[in-house]
Amino acid sequence: MEECKLICINCPLGCSLTVTLNGGEVVSVAGNTCPRGEAYGRKECTHPTRIVTGTVRITGGTLPVVSVKTSSDIPKEKMQECAAQLKTVVVSAPVHIGDVILENAAGCGVPVIATKNVERKQT
Repeated sequence: MEECKLICINCPLGCSLTVTLNGGEVVSVAGNTCPRGEAYGRKECTHPTRIVTGTVRITGGTLPVVSVKTSSDIPKEKMQECAAQLKTVVVSAPVHIGDVILENAAGCGVPVIATKNVERKQT
C-alpha cells in the first residue's frame, strides 16, 4: 500500500487528505470534510489536471500582451507543451474576453481563451 498526502484545493477549508493506493488504484481517501475533497484526492493521485494561465503577444493593441487560460483543465503532463505553444502565438487587436486564442491546447482538445479585453490602438 502507498499513501499520498495532499491539501485539498476545492474549497477554502484546505483539508489535509490522505489517499491510500494499491497498485495505482485508490483504496480510500481520508481527511476530507465534503465529497469534493474525496473526488479531488482520487483525481489528483490517479490523473492530475491543471488550468494553464499565461499571456500571448498582441499586435496593434493598447497593451503588448493579453492574459489567457485554458477553458478547462488539461493533463498535468501537458502543461509545458501548452506553455510552449502559447509562446509562439501572436494575435491582432481587438481581443475580447472569451475569444478563442488557441483551438487545441497541447493536443488535448481544450481551447485557450482570452481573459481580458484589449482594444485596438488608436493611430
